Amino acid sequence: MAATKNASKPANDKAQSRQALKSAQTRSRLIEATIQCLVKVGFSGTTTPLVASEAGLSRGAMLHHFENSATLIRATIVELHERRLRAFRRSSETSQHDPTTMVGAYWRQVQKPAFIAFQELAMAARTDKELAQIMRPLQAEYRERFNAEAIALYPEWHSAPEQFARAMALSQTLMEGMAMSLMTGALEEEMVPPLLKMLEEKVRDMRPKALAEAES
Repeated sequence: MAATKNASKPANDKAQSRQALKSAQTRSRLIEATIQCLVKVGFSGTTTPLVASEAGLSRGAMLHHFENSATLIRATIVELHERRLRAFRRSSETSQHDPTTMVGAYWRQVQKPAFIAFQELAMAARTDKELAQIMRPLQAEYRERFNAEAIALYPEWHSAPEQFARAMALSQTLMEGMAMSLMTGALEEEMVPPLLKMLEEKVRDMRPKALAEAES
């Protein structure tokens, strides 16, 4: 009897692992479907039946993984934050942190659906109290993680922390604002290259003196 129980344990472990993987894949599928719905119809139009349909699942199957829209939206915001952090890490890996390649890398990120989905949520949270209650603590957590990673990824700026904070804030604010302006028609496409060039030059000017001299 003991031998039979021991033999069945690995089989049970494998079955549980497969089930856990399947569950994680389904959750990921639903989150991706939520992002696509936010891009297509905005926050107000993103309903749980629509998300389930976009994911190719029944609403009952969706509720097995997310009991309500609040838990699904929370998971979606967490995933969007993770994508932004991954994009930031990738942009920091460009050649010696040169402003030209750094700016270009982040600009490519704000052209993606994930950015549009996040902006839909951010704007909706201004007037939707339930969404704001979900989003605000997650935003605070994201800022803390972003700042910690920025300090670790850019050691060459350690001698000028205030300048670095301003450079990061300027870059994010300008590029995200430009992306939004493009979407709303407030910015012409031909204005993008010269504005990005100006940003690159400004960030280059803000670098610590020792770093600038070393590269001159």
